[in-house]
Amino acid sequence: MRGRDDRQVAEYEYIMDHVREGLRILFVGYNPSIRSSETGHHYANPTNKFYRILHEAGFTSRLVKPEEDGELLAMGFGFTNIVARPTVAAADITPEEYREGRRILQEKLALYRPQVACFVGKGVYEQYSGRKGMGWGSQLPPVTPGIVEYVCPSSSGLVRMKLEEMVEIYKGIHVYLS
Repeated sequence: MRGRDDRQVAEYEYIMDHVREGLRILFVGYNPSIRSSETGHHYANPTNKFYRILHEAGFTSRLVKPEEDGELLAMGFGFTNIVARPTVAAADITPEEYREGRRILQEKLALYRPQVACFVGKGVYEQYSGRKGMGWGSQLPPVTPGIVEYVCPSSSGLVRMKLEEMVEIYKGIHVYLS
């Protein structure tokens, strides 16, 4: 656990979802980082490229800061995770947590019905769908009928894909928005 024991990680707060009906995009991550749980804001780790990608892909008119994540809800962009518990790394998530998270996420998608569910990382979609070996972009058939399920690269600072490549993949979401 990279220097943290389970007690220390368990003390962190769970981060609130930003969801409502009528979302244009619901961004679905693995789970909150420790930094996000400390701040209460999604994608708050300074090495995470999420807000830069959103801006460069044309979803925001300026670079948004993590502490402004709630303002994106008014623009039709929501946030959730397949697992709610903060961890140091996605590898710390248990199979049981993924099973429960899959069930809860399916309920959220059925209830809130975003135009696009954007899975921020192939592994997130694999855990949600039970599928392996998918490419980037729209996934057919969707697990939740009537919702575009779109897979993008993780925005984690650990991902070694070039930012420009990541931005191009995220831009592909625009064709599915009304």
